[in-house]
Order: sequence, then structure tokens, then C-alpha cells
Amino acid sequence: MASAAEQMAANMSWGAFGKATELRQRIFFTLGLLIVYRLGTYIPVPGIDGNALREFIDQASAGLGGILNMFTGGAIGRMGIFALGIMPYISASIIVQLLTAMVPSLEQLKKEGEQGRKKINQYTRYGTVFLATFQAYGLAVSLEAGDLVTDPGWYFRAATVITLVGGTMFLMWLGEQITARGIGNGISLIIFVGIIAEVPAALAQFLSQGRSGAISPVVIIGIMLMMVALIAFVVFMERALRKIHIQYPRRQVGMKVYDGGSSHLPVKVNPAGVIPAIFASSLLLLPTTLATFSGGATGPVMSTILAYFGPGQPLYLLFFTSMIVFFTYFYTFNVAFKTDDVADNLKNQNGFIPGIRPGKKTAEYLDYVVTRVLVLGSAYLAAVCLMPEILRSQLSIPFYFGGTSVLIVVSVTMDTIQQVQSHLLAHQYEGLIEKSQLRGKKRGGKKGTARR
Repeated sequence: MASAAEQMAANMSWGAFGKATELRQRIFFTLGLLIVYRLGTYIPVPGIDGNALREFIDQASAGLGGILNMFTGGAIGRMGIFALGIMPYISASIIVQLLTAMVPSLEQLKKEGEQGRKKINQYTRYGTVFLATFQAYGLAVSLEAGDLVTDPGWYFRAATVITLVGGTMFLMWLGEQITARGIGNGISLIIFVGIIAEVPAALAQFLSQGRSGAISPVVIIGIMLMMVALIAFVVFMERALRKIHIQYPRRQVGMKVYDGGSSHLPVKVNPAGVIPAIFASSLLLLPTTLATFSGGATGPVMSTILAYFGPGQPLYLLFFTSMIVFFTYFYTFNVAFKTDDVADNLKNQNGFIPGIRPGKKTAEYLDYVVTRVLVLGSAYLAAVCLMPEILRSQLSIPFYFGGTSVLIVVSVTMDTIQQVQSHLLAHQYEGLIEKSQLRGKKRGGKKGTARR
């Protein structure tokens, strides 16, 4: 028999959506800020030679330049004020989360509630400024080395650093505002919109290559079907769970005896989400971003790195796979699903796994289960991220598309739809409560008149 929430979700319609005034306001607020973000990607950094930059990006669109362009929503291709995108904030957030799991003082700070969370957010902002400054300065130097600047010098470097760091911090503020006053996760939506905005142009370029005969129609149809199958596979795996049976004993509170119940502890096949793929991509982009814009001015060491760690190369694929697997396990056990904390919470709630003693034995059993579940989860992440890379290099597709972008788009879409449904459910519950209160007032009024 369906639960009340499932019945209410089945009864959702456009009429219910139209009555949810607060939800509409949140959606319009989110759309407004995302439009501001898209407009900012078209405002150029001062001192850039637009024609030279356009020619360079066209040449690099099938390689690393395509990856950078995808994650920044095309801003780096136009060298807009949001050219760094939100990636410095994401990298700083991941680093702070990993340090929180390893440094006892930061872990204690995390347990202090709201004040501790604000302090950790402050550290994340400091890290964002540091990473953005480092990347912006390196990008300015690389642009000068690649002859993409009209007036090189320290004035251009200072203006570029100030503009790009300010753009990144403004994007971080936009994301926080969307999360607090809009719908969905603001940072994820900014990345999502950046990726989606580049899809029509990439698709048009892909189809034009097929029209000119550079790519056969069979390959075009095959890639379209593969992308549909890949999205369906990602949705299936993101919803996949390993349920662990939890039993609660019968307990007595005062004179009342409560029967024991049972529930399930859900363990996602991929508890880390897209974090391993994003962090592995960041590590691969870090040593080569600067070399991409410096053109022929790269040294022998950087040239060797580009030759062996370019997209589609065997060492690139091997390193990408190993980093995804490593960060999947590391992030899950240290941040997403800490088995010791889960075991302690179960013990405090008098819950236990049938056949397993509470405490240390439960933590060991959870380690055993999660470790084996992550074999499938890390393999799934690696396969989704590497399959487009391999096909792109083998079929010589003239634009970049990757599994990381598919993961981000699908995950953000599912999360946003779930939040919209939650707001609609809350609105329906509020409507039912108001109706019940009105009925209670009417009944009370009738009884009072009868007594008189």
C-alpha cells in the first residue's frame, strides 16, 4: 500500500505548482541569478586580443581547451570575468573537507554546530581566494607567453588577477544566495548551467561535421544512442542502494512498553557522488592549464607532461582511473560515510544489525560492506568518465564531451527535481493543515451556538 507521501506525489499537477507561491518565487529568483551568471561570461577581461584568443580556442577545442571551456560555461573561451568559474571554490571545499577528516582540531570544530560550520566556511573562502589568485596569475602569465595580450606587463597581470578573483568570489556569493533563497544547490547549478549552455553549439558543430562528411552518419547515430544509454545508466546507478537491515529491541518507557521495530540503513553504490571525478579532473587540469595558453613557450618538462598526459593518452587514462578510485574510497570513508560514527549512532539509538554485536563489530561489518560496494561504485565512476574520453580520441570527435559533465548534469537534475517535489509536498501538507484547522473552527462554532 502506498504511503501518504507517495499518494500526494502522485496527485501533483500544474495546478498544485501554480498554487505554490513560495516555490515559484524561489524558481524565479534562481533563474534570475543564473541569467546574471551567463551575462557575466560575455564580459571580457581588459587587455585581451580577442581575435588571437578566438583562433587559439578553435584549435584547442577538441583537447584540453574544450575541457576548460566546458567547466567554465564558455567563459574561458571568451576570457570573460568568470573565466576561472567556480572550480577554485570547489577545489578549496574538497581540500577543507579532506583536512577536516584528517586534522583533529578541524574535526572538533565541525562538531561545534553552527559556529564551527561558519568557521570552516571562512577557511574555505580563504582557500578559494588563494587558489583563485594563484590560477589567475598563472593564466595571465600564460596569456602573455602565448601572444594573446594587446599590452603585456605588470599592469595587465594585476588587472587580470583582480578581475578573475573578483569574478570567482562573486560566483561563490551567487551560489550561496541560490542555495539559501532559491531552489537547488547553487554551486552545482552554476556548473550545470555552464555545461548545458555549451551543448547546443557543440551539437551543431558535431552535426555540421557529419553534413560535411568528416564523420559518418553511423558514428553520429551511435554516439547519440550511447549518450542516451549513458544517461540512463547514470540515473540507475545514482539511485542504486545496498540496504542493511537494522533491528530495534522492545523497550519500556515508564509504564508503557514499545514494540521493537526494524528499518534499513541505505548505503549508496556511489556515496561520494561526483566529487572523485571533479577532484581527479582538477588534478589533471592543474599542471596543464597554464601550458595550454602559453602556446609554444612551454619548456621541455611541460612539453613531456603534455605529450604523456594529454586527453586520450594511456597515462592520462591510467592516472584518471587511479585518482577516481582513490578519491572514491578516501572521500567515502572520511567524509560521506564514516563507519565509526554510523556504528556509534546505531548504538546510541539501541539499534543493531542482526547477528552483529553493537560497537566495534558493527563498524567492522560496515567497513566490510561499504568496501565491497565501492568496488562497483568506483568502477562505475571510472567507466562513465573514461568511456567518452576513449571514444572521443578514437573517433576524432571535434569537440569535448566527457563523463564528468554527464555525471554533474544528471546528479544536479535529480537533486533539483527532488527539492521541487519536497517543496510541493510541504505546500500540500500546509494546505491540509489549514483545511483541518478551518473545519475544527466551524465545528467548534456550531457546538457553541447549540449550547446557547
